[in-house]
Amino acid sequence: MHVRPWTPDQVRLCLAAFLRATATGLVAVLLGLYLARLRLAPAAFGLVVAAGLAGAASASLLATLRGDRLGRRRFLIGLSVLGGAGAVAVALVTAPLALAVCAFLGMLNGMGRDRGAALVLEQAALPETTTDEGRTALFAAYNVLQDAGHALGSLLAITPALLGARGLGDLEALRASFGLVALLALAPLPLYLGLSPAVEGPTAPKGSGGHGPAVTVRLTPSSRRLLARITALFALDSLGGGFLTTAFLSLFFSERFSVGAETLGLLFFAARVLNALSHVGAAFLARRIGLVNTMVLTHVPSSLLLVTVAFAPSLPVAAALFLLREGLVEMDVPTRQSYVMAVVRPEERTLASGLTHLVRMGAWAVAPAFAGLVATASLMTPLVVGAAMKVAYDGLLYAACRKTRPPEEQATSRSTRASGDGLRNL
Repeated sequence: MHVRPWTPDQVRLCLAAFLRATATGLVAVLLGLYLARLRLAPAAFGLVVAAGLAGAASASLLATLRGDRLGRRRFLIGLSVLGGAGAVAVALVTAPLALAVCAFLGMLNGMGRDRGAALVLEQAALPETTTDEGRTALFAAYNVLQDAGHALGSLLAITPALLGARGLGDLEALRASFGLVALLALAPLPLYLGLSPAVEGPTAPKGSGGHGPAVTVRLTPSSRRLLARITALFALDSLGGGFLTTAFLSLFFSERFSVGAETLGLLFFAARVLNALSHVGAAFLARRIGLVNTMVLTHVPSSLLLVTVAFAPSLPVAAALFLLREGLVEMDVPTRQSYVMAVVRPEERTLASGLTHLVRMGAWAVAPAFAGLVATASLMTPLVVGAAMKVAYDGLLYAACRKTRPPEEQATSRSTRASGDGLRNL
């Protein structure tokens, strides 16, 4: 099979995603440990995590409504600056309300997976750089690098332990580690500065170096109906995911099995490596069974495995089940992104990307606060509730989207039917 060389824009967008994901993977583990070290009650813990996700959701709303008008490149630069500033600010305060405000402004993502406003714009920009046939593979590569960043970020969570070995106290070491988060959040800036006007898309403003004047994009009736179904389903999936943030999982493993930052860092590093590898498998499966089938058939087992983690009797068993789950749970990400971008018009991509991400971020922002409340009864409860929501989502997604195919699958279907007709005529 012919492999197309990567364009400079593809390299810059994917490398920026890697660096940003490294910051996200690190801050998710650090945030859980930092808030636990500050002795925050579960409800306050949930409030801070929810505030960070609410900030990301607000930025996603702005990117959806004004991203193309302001320029994707400009917007991405601004997001990097705010992310770096927020990481520094959180390390300087201790009061729950102040922590929540700083987490909101810095869009600190306790999910452990990079799903913020930058992803809205990058997801809309990537299809501009490739073909329909190459779209899913490009999204798979993009997500491989993201999860490689998540893995590296999780591994870097051993930083407080290393600083502690040099004489820093626990709290001081955690605060110093947030400085590394800030550096990683700022690292994509030179990559964004080098992006070409092509990434701005068909509605780019003249001042941003794009192809034409900004216009108000209106969804076609068919796109509106499809996105209404998809966004409602994604909201349910993300509500379940909001019960399963890396910050809460860090708390679960820490409290249930008495493990520290170095063990959690290695565990989440292994999880993110498996996430990254799974994207390659997702692209392979999608070519053979279709995007929707790949999403559903890999997601259901991952949710069921998560329930078993909640009842695991020991750390080795819980870790093994958790890692099995992580090898499957992300296979729906590149396929979902590719599917959404495929079933709308090119000029609708930023709006579609933003809408789908906005409902996901909104649900993520709401869910941790509820997870903190239900966790007061048992730390197992968020895992079970979140898994149940995700299984329900998978069934509904298959029922709603199995008949709506992306262009490359429609072409394959027509080719198959034509071949069958030819054979019958022989």
